[in-house]
Amino acid sequence: MRYLYISLLLLVVSCKPKFTAQEIIDKSIEYSKLNEIENAIISFNFRKNSYEATRKNGTFELVRVIKNDSIKIKDILSNDGFERFVNDSLVELSEKDKNRYSNSVNSVHYFSVLPLGLNDKAVQKKLLEPVIIKGKEYYKIRITFTEEGGGEDFDDVFIYWFAKDNFQLDYLAYKYHTNGGGVRFRDVKEEKVIKGIRFVDYNNYKPLNKDIDFYTIDKLYEESKLKKLSEIVLEDIQVNTF
Repeated sequence: MRYLYISLLLLVVSCKPKFTAQEIIDKSIEYSKLNEIENAIISFNFRKNSYEATRKNGTFELVRVIKNDSIKIKDILSNDGFERFVNDSLVELSEKDKNRYSNSVNSVHYFSVLPLGLNDKAVQKKLLEPVIIKGKEYYKIRITFTEEGGGEDFDDVFIYWFAKDNFQLDYLAYKYHTNGGGVRFRDVKEEKVIKGIRFVDYNNYKPLNKDIDFYTIDKLYEESKLKKLSEIVLEDIQVNTF
């Protein structure tokens, strides 16, 4: 009986995950050196628009500049809220437009420094069963958001795949509900290391069939059952730390 008890105890210990979801995300941020941008200014270009993020001691200012002929639009999202300037003049906006523009600005900045944003207060993390993608082992983590602090799209669901050997973020997917809803999956197109910090360009896919089990989208990816829609490419990345 004693040996049976020891065997069962060893089985329980061996089945316990080696790392928690929180530890995996922290190690991934450390691997990518993204903790260094928590006190830094980052700028880049994306789809003809320019972006700049200033983060310092918990404060942030996320900027997007859109130039169209003689019109210059500057959107600023910060701890104090959202503002839009057209040719340097502040524009009054409805709450609906403020939410729409701020979500658009935040989305680009959010994806540009993943997985850093996964430690925001509204984030809820759950470790799923590990998987193998293209012969490589991955931790699989589901991310959801609390309604308070989770933004207008708090009910969106994300999945992130972190390589077991070095905690590198290689894949992500999300299920959204705006504009009729849908599912997207991204894999790494190219890595860019700027001052030791890892930035990533992505290929962006959608499933051939919209009505899928979101949690098995990694299998659809391996089976080539996703359609490439676009590329997420950051250009002219500049990093200046304080």
